[in-house]
Amino acid sequence: MSKVYFGVCGIGYGHIGRCLPIAENLYGNGFDIFVSTYGDALQLLSSYGKFKYRVAPPMGFQVKPDGSVDFKLTIVNPGPFLSFVRFVKQVGFEYAMMQLFQPDIVLSDTRASTVLSARILDIPCITILNQFKIITPVKKPLFRKLAILLDTGSIAFIGAIWSLSDLILIPDYPYPYTVSLGNLEIPEIYADRVKLVGPIVDVKPSDLPGVDRLRNMLGVGLDKPLVFAPISGPRRERAPLVEKLKPIFMKLADSYDIVMCIGDSSSGKLLEDYGGFKIYGWIDRYYEYLKACDIVVCRAGHGTLSKAILYGKPSLVIPTPNHTEQMGNAKRMEEMGLSIVLDQESLDFDKFSSALKDLYEDGELRDRVLEAARFASVYDGLKSTLEYIKRFTLYH
Repeated sequence: MSKVYFGVCGIGYGHIGRCLPIAENLYGNGFDIFVSTYGDALQLLSSYGKFKYRVAPPMGFQVKPDGSVDFKLTIVNPGPFLSFVRFVKQVGFEYAMMQLFQPDIVLSDTRASTVLSARILDIPCITILNQFKIITPVKKPLFRKLAILLDTGSIAFIGAIWSLSDLILIPDYPYPYTVSLGNLEIPEIYADRVKLVGPIVDVKPSDLPGVDRLRNMLGVGLDKPLVFAPISGPRRERAPLVEKLKPIFMKLADSYDIVMCIGDSSSGKLLEDYGGFKIYGWIDRYYEYLKACDIVVCRAGHGTLSKAILYGKPSLVIPTPNHTEQMGNAKRMEEMGLSIVLDQESLDFDKFSSALKDLYEDGELRDRVLEAARFASVYDGLKSTLEYIKRFTLYH
């Protein structure tokens, strides 16, 4: 029996959400699975109940009350020195767990500590990555030079560790529909080990019934446009947006059917029901709502946007303030003409309702979205990732 060790970034559900389908498939084919993660990911992982796992030392950043990344506070707490200490603790933990589990291959989702430990132990390692370049966004000039200094060090340090991987898989579409195009500045010396495999999605549109049947099954969107709002990310980043959207959605409930999921995997029930506007803690039928809807309202997480493209849905995107990757993803979606992007800080009813109306009525935008979906349907990141893992376990 081959053993696969997963070291997964625990911030939000995006990283663990794409690793679980991989682990599920391997487990079903007789592989032994071990997962190391922390933070938000633990809630989702523990609900599976079938994989061995351990809680790793956490890594993360500070956020403001509005959910934006607080660069100033992150400099002070944890700060560069303490961050390095935490990283060393993670490496020690990963090293110990790998020695205990004795894997045939290691799969790291964004975690440099996992890659470094695998390399020390001479275990083949594949890394899943959609942000090779790290940039700290700073609005105030006072911190800009310090940000540049820290960026230079962090890029060199973390990038060098990521590059120790035997293979780097990027779960994104090839050009011209690459979501993280602005972040994927891969040095030439690493290019032969980097593969664009397509997003890791375990349910394709073709696996589901048609839109009309889905709407009848779900009991939504029968006489009004359907808006699906899966708000993803760490809880502290989600909460401010959820509170800002609730009064807006309440006003729009006469014109739209709106289903919002606030990303709390511990609560799968309907939390609030305002007739045309419903709030769920967690939705198991995520892909059914995604295919059934007319418009997606979401953060600018890579996984959510990739799925919106695959399912041919125009999106109203509200990136987490000061979140580098999300800001880049949102800009890219707007450049491709697939989304309208709104700023959380200046978000109000008029801007939101106008954007929603434009997304629903713009025929040219819908044509672009459908063309992107046809392009995306060719790529199967889950299948490709599994093939690479099995190839490594076979030849190592």
